[in-house]
Amino acid sequence: MQRICVYCGSNPGRQRDYTLAAQALGRLLVKRRLGLVYGGGSVGLMGVIADTVLAGGGEVIGVIPTALRKRELAHDGLSSLYLVDTMHQRKAIMERLADAFIILPGGFGTLDETFEILTWAQLGMHQKPIGLLNVNNYFNGLLQFMEHSTTEGFVHPGQLEAVLVDTDPERLIGRFADYQPMPGKRWLQLTHA
Repeated sequence: MQRICVYCGSNPGRQRDYTLAAQALGRLLVKRRLGLVYGGGSVGLMGVIADTVLAGGGEVIGVIPTALRKRELAHDGLSSLYLVDTMHQRKAIMERLADAFIILPGGFGTLDETFEILTWAQLGMHQKPIGLLNVNNYFNGLLQFMEHSTTEGFVHPGQLEAVLVDTDPERLIGRFADYQPMPGKRWLQLTHA
């Protein structure tokens, strides 16, 4: 494993613990000599994790659509910055450059990236580890919904089990070594009463 893609908010969130978690994850990436792939912004949690990795001498690769370059205040001090035309190109390049994915708290954009990378795993387009860093139970509601999707027969149970969830970044990255990709079976045979 050489690089981890981190999806996270372009806002810092209301709780300081979100910023502290982004800093802790950034320091851990440097300690483990893992490069960071992320959305290329200099603000919010995106900026925090990029700045932390850069301060530790680590590699940081940003990918940002040209239209968002000014709105998200693209980070000028990165190891490299890819400018792309569309959000889809952004996500595709981030997936290609990364060996695993960690999701920190964020908004709609973070959720979009999360569900796209989960869908690509579900369809067998990649077999890379995916982990949610559940800072202050931020993802509890989402996890509850995902379990509900499984109970209701829309998501295969093995696919849900392939999403690693932890509150500690070091433990989460450690679990990547034993990661089991999503099972190839995508469709459930359900009977209706």
